[in-house]
Amino acid sequence: MRRMLLLFAVAVSAVAADYHLELAPDSTKINWTLGDVLHTVHGTFKLKRGDVHFDPDSGQASGEVVVDARSGESGSGARDGRMHKNVLESGKYPEATFAPDRVDGKVDLTGASSVKLHGMFTIHGAAHEITVPVAVTSKDGQLSAVIKFDVPYVAWGMKDPSTLFLKVNKQVEMEIQTTGRVSPNR
Repeated sequence: MRRMLLLFAVAVSAVAADYHLELAPDSTKINWTLGDVLHTVHGTFKLKRGDVHFDPDSGQASGEVVVDARSGESGSGARDGRMHKNVLESGKYPEATFAPDRVDGKVDLTGASSVKLHGMFTIHGAAHEITVPVAVTSKDGQLSAVIKFDVPYVAWGMKDPSTLFLKVNKQVEMEIQTTGRVSPNR
């Protein structure tokens, strides 16, 4: 009996340490930057949905963050059309996803922390293992995060949009700012 109580206490403790972060599209900004020889292009994408489960003690994580690849825009219809047709092929690959599997570092649920989030980033039909730095601020059940990373799109099999007269970088800088409700898993 004592052993069963101990196992029950350990199980309850493990569940209590697991948290759920729900990301809302209206409180998430996804910005991208692509430099070229003459100027820098800035654009955005929209979040479709996001749920992340994490254990701040063990670092285990799971869930899925889904971005609408078709929502990408830079302010130029012609440029965006080429991006969607030739680079992202968003008609064929309408979503980019991130599936986290671990958090390196300790998420402070009552203040600020810097961690690294590891997982699989799927874009253009292929999955890529990545680790991204995350600046986290938590207060009153809300978790805010700023994530910055580069996507080496050409190395990952997407078409280089450079031309004879226009040379663009082979990677896109991404910055994601999001706020979500964090709560213990039940």
